Amino acid sequence: MDKWARKRWNENHKKLKEIIVNPVDFVFATELFLTQHGWLHNSALSNSPKETLEDALLKDLDEVIVRQYPVLTPDTKNSIAWHLWHITRIEDITMNILVANRSQVLHRGNWLADMNVSYLHSGNDMVDEDIAKLSKRIDLQALIAYRKEVGRETRNIVSSLKPTQLNMEIDKERIEQLYRENALQKQSEWLARYWSKKTVAGLLLMPATRHIFLHLNKCHRIKNKYQKRVKKKA
Repeated sequence: MDKWARKRWNENHKKLKEIIVNPVDFVFATELFLTQHGWLHNSALSNSPKETLEDALLKDLDEVIVRQYPVLTPDTKNSIAWHLWHITRIEDITMNILVANRSQVLHRGNWLADMNVSYLHSGNDMVDEDIAKLSKRIDLQALIAYRKEVGRETRNIVSSLKPTQLNMEIDKERIEQLYRENALQKQSEWLARYWSKKTVAGLLLMPATRHIFLHLNKCHRIKNKYQKRVKKKA
């Protein structure tokens, strides 16, 4: 996904924001969301013939680079492994608890054991020691599989929405559910307040698309920086 594809993604996201709550544009908005979302996951998820932003990231990606923490980039010190885990947890939490009012993908299988991760929360306000531990221990193959399953569930949820649901505010009971399931740390109450002010459409725009796009771009910058460093040493 080159810079022109990224530019088109941003343009399409702006268009989606303009039309997403208009009942007349509901079918087109849903299709546009699925296209935008598809660019952020494995191409097999949307049967895309084109390389997605995730495909490009994982292509020729050295595991050492994925686990590197901290990283020396201007906009993040967190590892690629952490970013991939974080965006997947956020998508799982918001789409399944807040939008669909059902159990997270995380709890529908042995994902915690498979990924070798003990954290139930989203990763926000995570201390350095835990980020380092996750970056070192997480099973990357299981993480990618979890991402794919979460992405698939998001697409199912959005495909089943009705026009009247997009303007619905997030039920306060669902916000409380975040804490009952330890999906958020207590110090991340600011995020619960942020989500509580969103509509369903707002959550589709951020975090189900925009949030993932931003973090994947950070991952690409980490990858590019360290690959250039390796080439200089060669």
